Amino acid sequence: MIEETETIEEFLARRSADVEEAVRKAAAAEILPRFRRLAAHEVDRKSGPHDLVTDADRLAELRLTEDLGALLPGSVVVGEEAVHADPAVYEALRGDTPVWIVDPVDGTRQFVHGDDGFCTLVALAHRGTVVASWTYAAARDEFATAVRGQGAFLDGERLFAGPPEPGRDLVVATSHPDYTTDEQKRALRALWTDGLAPRACGSAGLEYLAIARGELDAVAFSWEAAWDHAAGLLLVEEAGGTHLTLTGEPFRVTGGNALPFTAARDAATARRVAAVLRTAS
Repeated sequence: MIEETETIEEFLARRSADVEEAVRKAAAAEILPRFRRLAAHEVDRKSGPHDLVTDADRLAELRLTEDLGALLPGSVVVGEEAVHADPAVYEALRGDTPVWIVDPVDGTRQFVHGDDGFCTLVALAHRGTVVASWTYAAARDEFATAVRGQGAFLDGERLFAGPPEPGRDLVVATSHPDYTTDEQKRALRALWTDGLAPRACGSAGLEYLAIARGELDAVAFSWEAAWDHAAGLLLVEEAGGTHLTLTGEPFRVTGGNALPFTAARDAATARRVAAVLRTAS
């Protein structure tokens, strides 16, 4: 628990490893036992045919909500499934209380289809600023962490995104067509131009990890749900990358962003992608 006079930074210095352990335990108990073993009754649809939720999502979020709240008494959890049940939960991001931002299974579609391209995302935010993040690709046994100002790490090894190789097309992962409106498709269409190589994204969390690893140049996303972006954006920042909205400002987890936005492995790439996106706005 956080001590009465302890700062968030001091809490993280003491308990960051405990958060990692909580994430691993939630995945071991609720997610991995259902991977490639989901029964039909364990999969539901939410807003549409591509918006899936499973028992693994619901139960892992419940477990994380309990365990993270116990680690940091007085904090609140903004989880994807809790917000789906009660949208008012999202408002906690705009308050003064420390907030755990949780996506229990990012890449549910992949999870349902037996693809290992999914992960669990947890971020800790305070007064609108993300201060730490945990990204766990359980089926791949990869764990990435970041604390603001202290770097990004994958399985204990420091991550450096670095600039793209000169002279080649920039690979940009974009919002998947199945999850975009016609208006959003039009906004992203500008990326199909010389010098860019857009492709549909998979799990947002794993795309951000790919940027931090220097394996992907940028993303361009048209939605702002904090649970999809908070953990990954800090990972990218701490690996040397950056993110920009259409107005040239950083993405805010509290919302109200000018969309689409981009995150990239270096500032020059972010500016280039953002400039292309502005041509369609």
